[in-house]
Amino acid sequence: MPGRLLRGLRQRWRRYKYRFVPWIALNLGHNPRTLRYVPEESKDKVISDEDVLGTLLKVFQALFINDFNKQSDILTMLPEPVKSKYQDLLSVQHPRVKLLEYRHHQQSIFKPEEILYKTLGFSVAQATSSLISAGKGVFVTKGLVPKGAVVSMYPGTVYQKYEPIFFQSIGNPFIFRCLDGVLIDGNDKGISKVVFRSCNGRDRLGPLKMSDSTWLTSEFHNPLAVGQYVNNCSNDRPANVCYQEFDVPAVFPIELKQYLPNIAYSFDKESPLRCVVLVALRDIKQGEELFSNYYTIVS
Repeated sequence: MPGRLLRGLRQRWRRYKYRFVPWIALNLGHNPRTLRYVPEESKDKVISDEDVLGTLLKVFQALFINDFNKQSDILTMLPEPVKSKYQDLLSVQHPRVKLLEYRHHQQSIFKPEEILYKTLGFSVAQATSSLISAGKGVFVTKGLVPKGAVVSMYPGTVYQKYEPIFFQSIGNPFIFRCLDGVLIDGNDKGISKVVFRSCNGRDRLGPLKMSDSTWLTSEFHNPLAVGQYVNNCSNDRPANVCYQEFDVPAVFPIELKQYLPNIAYSFDKESPLRCVVLVALRDIKQGEELFSNYYTIVS
């Protein structure tokens, strides 16, 4: 019994130590290939915000079209120009089918990961990591991820520096710290799960959802929302993706916010919603596991 307990504690430590600040401070210099250096905060961009936005809109619009049989209540709330836009998108895929009749003509619905593949040319998913005792990891399950592509998103509740996160942070290895101190809690269990669902319900406007809570379940609506399970790189396995912060612009289409896997802890109209995406540092082939740099050094 004591031996089993010690083995369990040892496995948990191997997974948690990369988030334990004293251990990080003592070991950074021993693993230079696990660090990412940027000259200043403003240079922490591999691709432009416009490219990130373009990718998210492309994927989310494809998911929205695929979910049209579930969107009738939302469509009635949208202005005519927006409806016309989706009528144009729909007519390309299904000629001679009117927008409000689409839900009666749709024969099958593609799975979200299939939509991702059809839209970006690859799909990703969680699976057991190739690293010993690392738990889950994220793999390219189909296609090729080109260098510079947005390959996943880091889901979770977004906390400003002054907001309470102490109890959520206890034993939680999924808290991501942005360069400006903003925190994202990507834990899909316990208090973190309850907080996200509470905020999700708070911000809902009738049928319009302001965020996607399905990443807390096994049935993802947004197939990109797996970034919290990307493991840290090592000297043997260098990073093939990196984190990039992205603030959702005010002009983001309201009907597509239902696919955003992030939500603000406090309802603050003044601050844009912070998201974090993972961007490919090189071409990544089918079957490869994603590895990131947990530590960014700002000079």
